Amino acid sequence: MKKVEKTYADNIFVKDSAIHGKGIFTSAFIPKGEIIMVIEGEMILEDECIRREEEEDNVYIFWNGDTYIDTKDTDKIKYINHSCDYSCSVLERDEKSLYLAAQRDLNIGEELTIDYGYEEIYDLCNCNICRPTN
Repeated sequence: MKKVEKTYADNIFVKDSAIHGKGIFTSAFIPKGEIIMVIEGEMILEDECIRREEEEDNVYIFWNGDTYIDTKDTDKIKYINHSCDYSCSVLERDEKSLYLAAQRDLNIGEELTIDYGYEEIYDLCNCNICRPTN
């Protein structure tokens, strides 16, 4: 019998974001360290990842250390936005998936964010860390 993983996936919803476009939000309090959801999608190799990014402007791809996970056909995780003051972390799960975990306690109605982790994002970021107000 397969063990069922406890997640908060049923408490995650998509709505308009003040950060950018749409975002994902929680309808429940999520304690620090809890697994929010499993990140799954189409498994692709590096060459295909590069092609999709360049030719299709696909920005919904996660790297799990060996292969890439394209989440463009998912209904939630593809909407996670970047913040330098991120609320979630992406953790290893297995060769086909990752975990989204709470970096700190998350309150009801809060937008979930991650650090996208590539240099160009910091040039585009408008958060208080990247563009402090004077």
